[in-house]
Amino acid sequence: MHVGVPREIKNHEYRVGLTPAGVRELCRRGHRITVETRAGAVIGFPDEHYVAAGANIAASAKDIFAGVDMIIKVKEPQPVEYRQLRPGQILYTYLHLAPDPEQTKGLIESGAICIAYETVTDEFGGLPLLAPMSEVAGRMSIQAAARALESSQGGSGVLLGGVPGVAPAHVTVIGGGVVGINAARMALGLGADVTILDRSLPRLRQIDNDFEGRLRTLFSTRDAIEAELKLADAVVGAVLIPGAAAPKLVTRDMLKLMKPGSVLVDVAIDQGGCAETSRATTHHEPTYVVDGVTHYCVANMPGGVARTSTVALTNATLAHAIAIADKGVRRALEDDLHLRAGLNVCLGKVTCEPVARDLGLEYVAAEAALAELPSI
Repeated sequence: MHVGVPREIKNHEYRVGLTPAGVRELCRRGHRITVETRAGAVIGFPDEHYVAAGANIAASAKDIFAGVDMIIKVKEPQPVEYRQLRPGQILYTYLHLAPDPEQTKGLIESGAICIAYETVTDEFGGLPLLAPMSEVAGRMSIQAAARALESSQGGSGVLLGGVPGVAPAHVTVIGGGVVGINAARMALGLGADVTILDRSLPRLRQIDNDFEGRLRTLFSTRDAIEAELKLADAVVGAVLIPGAAAPKLVTRDMLKLMKPGSVLVDVAIDQGGCAETSRATTHHEPTYVVDGVTHYCVANMPGGVARTSTVALTNATLAHAIAIADKGVRRALEDDLHLRAGLNVCLGKVTCEPVARDLGLEYVAAEAALAELPSI
């Protein structure tokens, strides 16, 4: 199979879809890899590393989109990219379609076969291709909060860990998944006072056991969230419903309960955000203020530590990329129900039920859509 890796064009996005090590693994199995020039140069993967791994170098993304069978990316395709997709071409990347009707429409019209990292599952019920970036984003959320709390940034001037004789900051984490756990771990490591909320009692028991009582756990209700907002110096929104838009757990009225100079880091922004006042920002302009509360809503947070994120992402995505390239997309998806869960759009049909529901589109089961694909 001919696999292409274009350079990412989203604002301050320096990650790349495959590392040179990943390229080498595909090449040694007989596949042809083309990488856009300078796709990984900023993070220490220059063109010569890709050439040494067996790749060809393309002068532009246009050359890649026009010539390859499968495109491996990191972020969702931008309009100039999805307009270049061809019917039957495979797109393997993060998509986050539920809050993005325009991208969804573009992918439907392209006729491409679009597999979203964030909805691929595993035998434990997890999201293994989302997990490494969730780990990064959870840890970065506390770095972002700490910075935004500084007086020079318009924050309340509170140090997360405090000092002897001065109380630490109170950090509230809404959601006990991968993002939430990593945010809590970082906040505790810096000495903050941490509360984590979730709606799963088994999950809360597990968190309590894992952290040995070093943080508080609360069952997530509106009352509990409101009480925490009054106390919090920093709130991390870490809510996820796989494939669906994030629920709005912090309303505009509830935001007014927060202290002036406090911070909301909405890591759920890729799925639309879990606060009514959240809107996507960029690494170039990461924050804005509503009702005295600083909002940090960067939609590609792991792009800020692009080398670490790229290596972690390739580690997670490579096995499925190899399966698709070795077997062909139809057989790979038919053989693996967990990879099949990642199929979001196929030949003009929406095959992810939460996306179809949230956008009011017709849902077609992945199995039915696959029946229309060639067997090779």
